[in-house]
Amino acid sequence: MAGNERLGVAVVGLGGAVATTAVAGMELLRRGRVDTRGLPLADAKGMGLVEYGALTFGGWDLFEEDLAHAARNHAVLTQAQLEAVAPTLGRMRPWPAASNARFCKNVVGTATKKARTLREQVQALREDLTRFKEHEKLDRVVVVNLASTEKAVDLTRPEFATPEAFEKALDANDPDIGPAMLYAYAAIVDGIPFANFTPSVAADVPALLLLAKRTGAPVAGKDGKTGQTLLKTVLAPALRDRALHVDGWYSTNILGNRDGEALNDPASKQNKLDTKGAALDSILGYKVQDHVVSIQYYRPRGDNKEAWDNIDVTGFLGQPMQLKLNFLCKDSILAAPLVVELARTLDLAKRRGEGGVIDALGCFFKAPMSQDGQPVEHAMPEQQRRLMAWLAKGRVQQTERTPERIRAEP
Repeated sequence: MAGNERLGVAVVGLGGAVATTAVAGMELLRRGRVDTRGLPLADAKGMGLVEYGALTFGGWDLFEEDLAHAARNHAVLTQAQLEAVAPTLGRMRPWPAASNARFCKNVVGTATKKARTLREQVQALREDLTRFKEHEKLDRVVVVNLASTEKAVDLTRPEFATPEAFEKALDANDPDIGPAMLYAYAAIVDGIPFANFTPSVAADVPALLLLAKRTGAPVAGKDGKTGQTLLKTVLAPALRDRALHVDGWYSTNILGNRDGEALNDPASKQNKLDTKGAALDSILGYKVQDHVVSIQYYRPRGDNKEAWDNIDVTGFLGQPMQLKLNFLCKDSILAAPLVVELARTLDLAKRRGEGGVIDALGCFFKAPMSQDGQPVEHAMPEQQRRLMAWLAKGRVQQTERTPERIRAEP
């Protein structure tokens, strides 16, 4: 791969806390202000991944403020970090977003597409991607969904069964087609890789999975695995392997960022709870009768999420024991590096000619997608092994590279 190739990362929710942290992080890395700690694949050399310096960011948002103002409001970066990247972020403004308040009631902005029909919205999104690629002289583009959580929809509807049925539903302005599906379709129909880092229904629509195979668009999702669920999928395999029976697992979270505000809507919250709760029984091999997952919006906490876990287990001779965890984490600091690595790995899949679900990327998600209904692996150690084995298939000889500039859209 040529050293001067450039990859565009088009982000849905560019003005959000995770996206602004990712953009700022790559700019700080370019300037030598930070190292690669927290980037899981920084040491995966010679495996065909583009360099971090190849990334150029753009994307959509419901709020039109520039990224410097957005990052300041999210309060993730230190003051020194914000000052260092403010000139670059200040030149970046999101493109107007596709929106439907029925799907996410608590996050309503003003920078929305003026298109009246679903078909017109999709066409506008596709034109945004074409313009992004041409204006920035990019070699390729990937799309990553970081928008707020939408309510769930019924994926068994016949309108979602095939690409042809989905096309007709688009033309009929089907009310069950939400914004996340529109972004997924806009990418997939043109063979562009798509990652869904949210619990929203997007590329997991059966019709869009079939379409991704036809167009050769790699897809991955859904709902980024960053904090509490990450620890759960690390601990649960160890408890299983030591034959410690899990009698109950109580998990609760408080957070106060825009994601938390979106989850204050019961319909959006339920969609999130479904993805957070799916892994445990799968890993253990039995149903935990008292598995409780709770998410509470608490505005003063901002991006500093706190997660508590109480785990009741029974061991040898029927003796009860407990584990208690308290994880005080920074939501965007955990999520932003995964977004960067998803862009790089999905681009690699595209260059390899792999279309449809890339199940080797399951380690990045709470509710991983699988190919053709295959069983989903949730245990983090096995997921990591599969990722590294998949990467190793593309191992290449390390060559001299000229320094590459991480650019933000002007």
